Amino acid sequence: MSFVQSNTSIPNPTKTTIPVSKLPASKLRRQPANSVFNDNSSQDEQTEYLPPNGGYGWVCTVAAAVVNGHSWGFNSAYAVFLAYYLEHDIFSGSSPLEYAFAASLSLTCLLLISPVATKCIQRYGIRPTMFCGVVLETASLLLASLSSEIWHLFLTQGVLFGIGVGLLFIPTAAVVPQWFTTKRSLATGISLSGAGLGGGVYALAAGAMIRSLGLQWTFRILGIIGFCVNTTCTILIRDRKKAIDSKQSTFELALFKKAEYFLLLGFGGFTMLGYFVLIFSLASYATEIGLPASDGALISALFNFAQAVGRPLIGYFSDSVGRMNMAASMTFLAGLLSLAVWVNAKSFGLLVFFAVSEGLVAGNFWATIAPLMAEVLGLNHVPSGLNLMWLSMEAILDHSNSQVSCTLQQLPAWFFFVDGK
Repeated sequence: MSFVQSNTSIPNPTKTTIPVSKLPASKLRRQPANSVFNDNSSQDEQTEYLPPNGGYGWVCTVAAAVVNGHSWGFNSAYAVFLAYYLEHDIFSGSSPLEYAFAASLSLTCLLLISPVATKCIQRYGIRPTMFCGVVLETASLLLASLSSEIWHLFLTQGVLFGIGVGLLFIPTAAVVPQWFTTKRSLATGISLSGAGLGGGVYALAAGAMIRSLGLQWTFRILGIIGFCVNTTCTILIRDRKKAIDSKQSTFELALFKKAEYFLLLGFGGFTMLGYFVLIFSLASYATEIGLPASDGALISALFNFAQAVGRPLIGYFSDSVGRMNMAASMTFLAGLLSLAVWVNAKSFGLLVFFAVSEGLVAGNFWATIAPLMAEVLGLNHVPSGLNLMWLSMEAILDHSNSQVSCTLQQLPAWFFFVDGK
């Protein structure tokens, strides 16, 4: 049970403790010297209010989910664009590696922009930072509709889009845990379920729009939708910067002295190696085994829809059975399904089963990493811990992603059609 010191003068010369639960909300505060989140030596008379564990935090959670749906969701639908590029050779003479390189660029820029995003939040606030992300993401999609060379795609759907998504995702990833304590994993799972739901919706929608309206108008429509929705949600989101220690560091290299932080980095890096291959290759894999492009889009959509269900469930159970226990068990199950089911998935039915079952557990990293950071490092160190996590993951994924995810057209033959031929 948490206790605070009473400031009221009483006859008893000994110090009295009062349970936090019996104090009015206006008195719920912790002194920095006693806070597990504030371990610096600053003499500032700052206080840290306990998270409300709900309230307006749920508005921020839903808004973050919608933003993730219209940023990460667009990115998750790239599998449909990739399958279309490969099937129709949109940019004549370009190789499969070049088409998929745009996806690698977007991920690289998304992760690399994290310290810049954190610094912008500290200096200008969360809303101006996210508004910049809205503008850049919209511009990237509108400019992608004008692309006539493959390098245009690198700059638009790759670099510019990745920076825009990063300026939207990094703030929402850090703001949701600020509002919760015992419901932190559940709220994080709900906020990130938007990425799965958006990926599912826009995988189907993008495939349908490409077939009926063409590639150029598909980009333009997605850009307009993203601008309107993300602008509205950015207005609704607010952080608790004044309630918690506002002097959060962008980089705390002292974290590398903690063995538990290295374990978190390993968990993130190795988990994402498999995740990004899955999310970008399922549609291409479906067409490679002889299924039509519409079935490939459906497979990708089902995988994302399953994540929309799985992430909140993982978050909910993480709060009760333990975040580390849930992260470890779901990661093991995700790997087992890939080895046992995906290897043998050479028909539509089995591939549907794999997409749904894998989708339920594959997004466990996103649902647990921010709460794990808060639990292991303390809430004040979450931005710095996540920044170093994203940069470390980028260093791991930059080399492997360019080799693995950029060979998606050959991936089925290399990894799955191993029958003695």
